[in-house]
Amino acid sequence: MTDTLRPPQSVTAQAADAGAPQQLKRSIGVVGGTLLTLSCVTPASTLFVIVPQLFAGIGSATALAIAIGSVLCVAVAFCYSELGTLIPSAGGEYAMVGTLAGRLMGWLVFVQSLIVVMIVPSVIALGTAEYLAPVLDVPKPIAGAAVMLAATLAGLLDLRANAWITGVFLVLEVVAAAVVSVLGFAHTNPDHPSLLHGVVAGDHGAVNPVGIGAIVGALGIALFVTQGFSTAVYLSEELENPRRTVSRTVLWTLGLSSAIILIPVAAITMGAPDLDTLAAGDISAMVTAWSNSAVGTFISLCIALAIINAGIVMVIQNSRVLFASARDKAWPEPVNKAFGTLGRFGSPWVATLAVGLPGAALCFVKGELLSNITGVAVTAMYLLVAVASLLSRRAHHKHAAAWRMPLWPVIPVLLIGVLLYIMTKLAAEPLLWTGGITAAATLYWLFYLRPRQETRWVITLPEDQQQS
Repeated sequence: MTDTLRPPQSVTAQAADAGAPQQLKRSIGVVGGTLLTLSCVTPASTLFVIVPQLFAGIGSATALAIAIGSVLCVAVAFCYSELGTLIPSAGGEYAMVGTLAGRLMGWLVFVQSLIVVMIVPSVIALGTAEYLAPVLDVPKPIAGAAVMLAATLAGLLDLRANAWITGVFLVLEVVAAAVVSVLGFAHTNPDHPSLLHGVVAGDHGAVNPVGIGAIVGALGIALFVTQGFSTAVYLSEELENPRRTVSRTVLWTLGLSSAIILIPVAAITMGAPDLDTLAAGDISAMVTAWSNSAVGTFISLCIALAIINAGIVMVIQNSRVLFASARDKAWPEPVNKAFGTLGRFGSPWVATLAVGLPGAALCFVKGELLSNITGVAVTAMYLLVAVASLLSRRAHHKHAAAWRMPLWPVIPVLLIGVLLYIMTKLAAEPLLWTGGITAAATLYWLFYLRPRQETRWVITLPEDQQQS
């Protein structure tokens, strides 16, 4: 892998000879980046759409699983922060891993990120219908597809405008999570199960303990719950002074999102009248029972807006991944030209449509399968990023200006071990789907990209970061 430690300016010179690609504008700081990134974690929509799947599977152990996942994500955030400031590119994981570990590894992590970016918006959007129910009865797939189309239109706008739009929606998300927390703690069931010793509802009113194996098996989805903090590295080409702002945005987002999700989860677990109600995961109904129908309707509408907010931010993030892949020549030339085209508002409009329209179509696929596939892809993506972080202090990268994680290389080594163990405990069907997609992408690498390595999949950095 002779390209592993090649300085990025060497490949940029080649790209310049072939015609300079368009550059994204640096227009946001830590606050704007954190608002966008926190919106991509979508704490409220994740709480009300994804977390109920955990309640159904592991009951009162849900808070514990999310807490373990959040601790693991601290190590992941350290890896992202170091690599994201060392290699600030809209390509995110693939640019970081590809530069440090070789282009094949970069391609494999790109495939995992592509699975995530294409599926996650649809998973979140599918939750819209349930929370619109108090005012509008819409079939689940139709509501999800409508959200994806609306998010696609918003994603065509200027990034600064979207930062304010998502910021307003984010306030509503936090208010909804806060109201649920207050109500849940205020109506604590004196017989609530321990948050540290999980139990789940069984047949005929039985109470079944949740073993460590079940908790580990749920960690794929638990990691997915806070996954969006990595959005900061996708925005690194549009963040002002990315050497400082990327790491701050990553770490601030992880801390805030973990709190916004974990506190309401604990409140819901303690306030649920019984395990059957908790397993049903109908949080709106619990809120109504704790208060009244007006409050329940308000929370439901806040959640619906949070889901729309999530869709907007995810479409923004994901279009940047396709934009960067086109700039780095991952596709046949007509596709590269289309994905690399910027519209009048400075957004990659073709890439935005390429993310949003298939996302609308995926809303007609079973949501649980989509969530599980995403959990596998997120785990594999984090694993490859951790491997790349072990290579971040070799040769000229050793002295480059970048945020450096504490306890290196202990943190990435431990993270790799834990993630490999989690992979062995994930369900077979999503593993097969993710493995099949990865195998097909590997064949594309072998038969198209690798024979054209001088002109295809040439990982670059934006010009203003090459000499930093």
